[in-house]
Amino acid sequence: MKQVTGDAVTVRFFMPSPQLAPYFTTYYLTEVKVPETDEVEDWLHPEWANVRFPQSANMRAAVGSDSLARAPDMIATGPTSLAGHFVSGPFRNWGIGIQPLGWARFCQGPAADLADRYCDGSTSAAFAAFRPLAGQLYAGAPDPAGEAARIDAFLLSLLAKHPPAEDEARIRAAHAALMDHEIGSVGELAERLGMSARSLERLSLRAFGFSPKLLLRRQRFLRSLAQFMLDPSLTWISTLDWQYVDQAHFVRDFKRFMGMSPSQYAAREHPVLRAAARARAAAAGAAVQILHAP
Repeated sequence: MKQVTGDAVTVRFFMPSPQLAPYFTTYYLTEVKVPETDEVEDWLHPEWANVRFPQSANMRAAVGSDSLARAPDMIATGPTSLAGHFVSGPFRNWGIGIQPLGWARFCQGPAADLADRYCDGSTSAAFAAFRPLAGQLYAGAPDPAGEAARIDAFLLSLLAKHPPAEDEARIRAAHAALMDHEIGSVGELAERLGMSARSLERLSLRAFGFSPKLLLRRQRFLRSLAQFMLDPSLTWISTLDWQYVDQAHFVRDFKRFMGMSPSQYAAREHPVLRAAARARAAAAGAAVQILHAP
């Protein structure tokens, strides 16, 4: 594995049309230009669901402790609470970030059924609505703006075909509450929403993929990680969210979500994720997908 310079990695983010914004975070194009004999490696932080369309025959991917395996041409990933790991030669890849509300409206089945794993989107019933895009996206010469417009037009057509989920209002409210830094417990979250703990648990597993307790823990962790991604000169202690009791508390979470210690993570190259964090923050105001406003 050779070190990849920042010049070899380009990440562009495009915002969806306003009527699509509650359902999708961004459309993002990642281009890695290295010699065919070289590879780039990186670790993705936990995210909401995504659909990716890589133009590469040699990308290998995994979630958590799974072994790297040849990635399909349409990589469909459920919401994650574990790091994603990928290795690839030169590639061009479009991705679509799916908000919890987008899962409820456009994906089949509970989000928990595909949590912490990816699948072949061309055969997965959960992501069937997005399947036609695979044959339309890369028509003609590379054209980032034109391709982003093609994605947007396709998703607008889906919006017209798929009626709102029955519990859209509750999902919107739960997502907004999850983003509130002041909410640190399941009890506070349930009280804010006026829901019983049991009802909140069912809603969380169906639209968000995880229990409310894990969702709050993941938010806290990613608020800290996002600061480090934007400025790696910071010490971990200076990035800690106020809900952390001490640094040891943060380290336990880091190992839980990323599968490695903070020092191990900081020692590795992150050519794609660092470029993505800066570009996402500039385009969308958030360095990581989960911190996008609902």
